[in-house]
Amino acid sequence: MKKIGFIGVGVMGKPMAINLVKAGYEVAAFDVDGSALKAVSDAGARKGASIAGAVKGAEVIITMLPNSPEVEEVVLGEGGVIESCSKGQILIDMSSIAPLVSRKVAEELAKKGVEMLDAPVSGGQEKAESGTLAIMVGGKQQVFDQCRELLEVMGGSVTLVGDIGAGETTKLVNQVIVAINIAAVAEGLMLGKKAGVDPERIVSAIAGGLAGSQCLNDKAPRMLEGRYDPGFRMRLHVKDLTNVLETSRALHTAMPLAASVMEMMEALLADGKTEEDHGALALFYEKLNSFSLKKG
Repeated sequence: MKKIGFIGVGVMGKPMAINLVKAGYEVAAFDVDGSALKAVSDAGARKGASIAGAVKGAEVIITMLPNSPEVEEVVLGEGGVIESCSKGQILIDMSSIAPLVSRKVAEELAKKGVEMLDAPVSGGQEKAESGTLAIMVGGKQQVFDQCRELLEVMGGSVTLVGDIGAGETTKLVNQVIVAINIAAVAEGLMLGKKAGVDPERIVSAIAGGLAGSQCLNDKAPRMLEGRYDPGFRMRLHVKDLTNVLETSRALHTAMPLAASVMEMMEALLADGKTEEDHGALALFYEKLNSFSLKKG
């Protein structure tokens, strides 16, 4: 499968599409943002004048969009993928959306003989650029096997976790664990520094033990430097936690820690921290304690 239609080439989609081009895939891209589309076109992708232009002739259609409403509109809406796709094509939605929406979209595409995988990613812009994203996939084994090679161009780990919707559910679990972990790092380091212990030495001491984590390794240095340029933007994590809490309510699942961290992030958005890295959860603790984690 070498012909790809790629819809949504923003912060994450752009490097993903470019990596496919570099790997020898024929990519027809479409995005409502002309500057994003130009960047992908400059890298060797063909510009699609519309969704239909990206879908026509593609063996696999990839969507990388902000949230559930955009996926529904782009795939099922007027002028959407469903109007231009045909039997035998495969749609891979790599957006982070609600699992129930993935199932709805898959059901509608199936009526046209189009298979679907939901394949959200984790790792942020840096790993999208390096092609080392973690990709969590829901769908049929046969369809996954057909698409695995191209997914591995974009991901360092590609795992089939279950049927349609399972990929999105796994991404929600990922985002819960990451959010709580980042908050725990900030809360713990705040205690340590207020007690007069060097936070850098704390991190060195605990990184090799049970408290060690990728979040500790990646986010603690940012907190201690006061550096919150985005790896993964705060507003996007709030979007994901919104999907988490909506899904948990539908399933009657109590998630008090996720809800608490969501409140922290909402407070930061209210303070204008929408584009900062989600590691800026530390700023919530700094404001609450009137004390800075920043070294020096």
